[in-house]
Amino acid sequence: MSKFKKKAEVKQEIPTSSMPDVVFMLLFFFMVTTQLRKTSIEVKQQIPRAGQLRKLERKTLVTNLYIGEPTKAVYGKEPKIQANDVFIDTNDIIRWVNEEKSKLAEFERDQLTISLKVDKDTKRGIIADVETELRKGNARKILYTALDNADPKKN
Repeated sequence: MSKFKKKAEVKQEIPTSSMPDVVFMLLFFFMVTTQLRKTSIEVKQQIPRAGQLRKLERKTLVTNLYIGEPTKAVYGKEPKIQANDVFIDTNDIIRWVNEEKSKLAEFERDQLTISLKVDKDTKRGIIADVETELRKGNARKILYTALDNADPKKN
């Protein structure tokens, strides 16, 4: 006889009766907390194509400024500047830049990049005005968004 007896294998099943409740609670949680789109674009956006493009390393330090003709006729036909979900004037750009910088940590504020998403039919005058105001607001890193020439599907 051996000193140790073999124990009988005991099978313990995991109760799965509450599993659907847990799955639906998680599903509901993610549906409520997930934000699908930060801004709804209210200006016409036909981004121009470019031959040499570079990808960004840290997209968290990039904020978008949309320039183009409004999609709704209520706002007129002249090109407008859209920051986040509101239309702003060129005089409001400095205030907007300061608000965007205040959302970042203090050591990241100098690294803020303004991405200009400009419609290809927009005149150069409004873009020059925006660039001037960005310089006054000490936002010196400007990025012009363009599509790759090699990918014709994205227009």
